Amino acid sequence: MNQTNVNQKTGSVLIISAIIVGLFVLWGALSPGTLDAAAGQGLGWMLENFGWFYMLSTAFFVLFVIVLAISPLGSIRLGKPDERPDYSWYSWIGMLFAAGIGVGFVFWGVAEPVLYYFDTPMGFTPETPDAAVAGLRYAVFHWALHPWAIFSIVGLTLAYVQFRKDRPALISSAFYPIIGERVNGWAGKSIDILAVIATCTGVATTFGLSALQITGGLSYISPIPNSVVTQTTIIAIVTFLFMFSAAKGVDKGIKVLSNINLAVAAVLLIFVIVVGPTLFIAESFVTTLGGYITNVASMSLTMTPFTESAWLGTNTIFFWAWHIAWAPFMGIFIARISRGRTIREFMAGVLVVPSILAVIWFTTFGGTALNLEIAGAAPIGDLVMNNVELALFATLGELPLSGITSFIAVILILIFFITSADSASYVLGAMTSNGSLNPSLFVKMLWGILIAGTASVLLISGDGGLGALQTASIIAALPFAIIMTIMIISILIMLGKDYKLEGKKRRKKNRKEIKAEIREEMYDDIKEEVLEEMKEEMKEEMIEEIKEEMKEEIKEDLIEELDIDQDNKK
Repeated sequence: MNQTNVNQKTGSVLIISAIIVGLFVLWGALSPGTLDAAAGQGLGWMLENFGWFYMLSTAFFVLFVIVLAISPLGSIRLGKPDERPDYSWYSWIGMLFAAGIGVGFVFWGVAEPVLYYFDTPMGFTPETPDAAVAGLRYAVFHWALHPWAIFSIVGLTLAYVQFRKDRPALISSAFYPIIGERVNGWAGKSIDILAVIATCTGVATTFGLSALQITGGLSYISPIPNSVVTQTTIIAIVTFLFMFSAAKGVDKGIKVLSNINLAVAAVLLIFVIVVGPTLFIAESFVTTLGGYITNVASMSLTMTPFTESAWLGTNTIFFWAWHIAWAPFMGIFIARISRGRTIREFMAGVLVVPSILAVIWFTTFGGTALNLEIAGAAPIGDLVMNNVELALFATLGELPLSGITSFIAVILILIFFITSADSASYVLGAMTSNGSLNPSLFVKMLWGILIAGTASVLLISGDGGLGALQTASIIAALPFAIIMTIMIISILIMLGKDYKLEGKKRRKKNRKEIKAEIREEMYDDIKEEVLEEMKEEMKEEMIEEIKEEMKEEIKEDLIEELDIDQDNKK
């Protein structure tokens, strides 16, 4: 691909996606109510007509990545065969969470189990022990295997095309095996534009939600008001701080902050386990893990065609669409930090470890909140229904050292916020710089400021703006779900060809090794035979020489004896 095409593609993707996002922001700022209504209608239509597709495709994604990991293809490396991982397991796992999904854990860890305790799935009676068990199980269900399977498909495909096939870090690169050079034309541009829009709107929404939770926490533990001014101030501070991290790059900025944040999250988690209802948490963990493993297949493939229940659409399908909307962002970033790992290692880190941590996190924080709610110790349920961003702080407020732990929670969310901004600006910079693994600082700063501005404008616009943008990004997930399905075909084509090629190379190498072994064995055998023959020849020669020497000695002795006899006669 020549440089002219690179610049044209980069410019058109950046300009078109920025215009579309800008129009959404303008609409949300000037008329948040109409945008909210239009987006709501679109979401309702999508859930009603394509809910089955989300459920089926997401279940298929989970099955696909598990089968791929345990298959012979799992030994293939995301990179050249001799490459090794760039980051340690600890740093890698830390960056996976810090990329943005960690915010979801912190935001929904208390809220979701309690919410489902009151607003239960089909077949459960609200505010009963069964409802509490179901609440924890469905919260884990929404944050364990399924979202990470979605992220891993995009991350795996992009890591493979980047580091194995030397293609740019673009969503469209994954389609090269199917559409060939057309990825450099409008087909590829359309895919990349859709990915940029979904990423930008999704990240801007997360900016707004993170700002809401931080200001909610600050207002809960201090006199700082939970107002739009405070929220926009928080966004401005985070934008300023993220610039320092962005300037350091992935290796120093995001990596260092991710390691710190993983440690802070672990400290908070262990503290709640120790000082909270420890036995209740342990029992909840075992029950939830067992219920999840036992029911994951039925939960994944259950629809409600014979009832008018809206629970599935407003919860499970909503979350699947939301995770798919995040897939371009998470996928590109996961690909960037996963170079050198085998597919099996990649799946273990991206799929298994976060799923286990999801069970631990949600049963710890959600279980503690449910324990407080059921015991009547704190009105957690009222807060979840009215101010969901306060749920975590209300729960921590009922435990010892609440002031300290609430402050730690704010710091945790703040660092997640910064690393999310940093990784989002990196991803958007890469997507609009022809997939460069090291986009310029200017481009990263530009996207960081645009996202922060988007979130701020929608927060200022009042009710409807932020929710409408979130809804719009989820609607954008529908075509991207179709793109992901085609991605699977693409990665299978590439993996199949490369596995056959590696098989041929292995067989050729084995043949060479076998020939070398046979040659060495034959050489040793022939050498032994030659040595034996030489030994026999040398033995015969030595015998002959010894005989000759003995003859000479005997002859000389006889001559001497004859001479002596003659002398005696005389």
